[in-house]
Amino acid sequence: MSILTGFARGFRLLASESSLRTTRLITKMANNERSFIMIKPDGVHRGLVGKIIQRFEERGYKLVALKQITASKAHLEEHYVDLKDKPFFPSLISYMVSGPVVAMVWQGLDIVKQGRAMLGATNPLASAPGSIRGDFSIQTGRNICHGSDSVDSANREIAHWFKTEEINDYKSALIDSWVYE
Repeated sequence: MSILTGFARGFRLLASESSLRTTRLITKMANNERSFIMIKPDGVHRGLVGKIIQRFEERGYKLVALKQITASKAHLEEHYVDLKDKPFFPSLISYMVSGPVVAMVWQGLDIVKQGRAMLGATNPLASAPGSIRGDFSIQTGRNICHGSDSVDSANREIAHWFKTEEINDYKSALIDSWVYE
């Protein structure tokens, strides 16, 4: 084998290893995507908190923040600011202040998109069986959960509901080893 052939093989091997490391790094970064999921008062009152958390855990997502809170009107108006011109806005806010909610931050690969799919369509009657709304709710005004609809809104919502120190960035041997390659 010539020196040039050996060099070419070595270079291909290094390039292949580098590409693999780059792919793993990109995947690891994607695994750190976060979404804000909130169980609304109807879900809390109906005792569905554990079942909803269980679905996200079983799917392989990591819970990095959780709190139960009865949010103020002002806090909820800020959260739903993009809906303020909708005719249902006053009744939405009135309903949301009627009881406690469970605010959560979930982390994992494509969690924003997959979290929305797990919740189901906003109108529960259009939600597939197997989705949270498809299994547990009937009317839009009592659709059990809220989930971020984009990474940007997730970041905004997470910052609105949680202080930085309330988010637990930890390594999970189970999830990191058995959910992701």
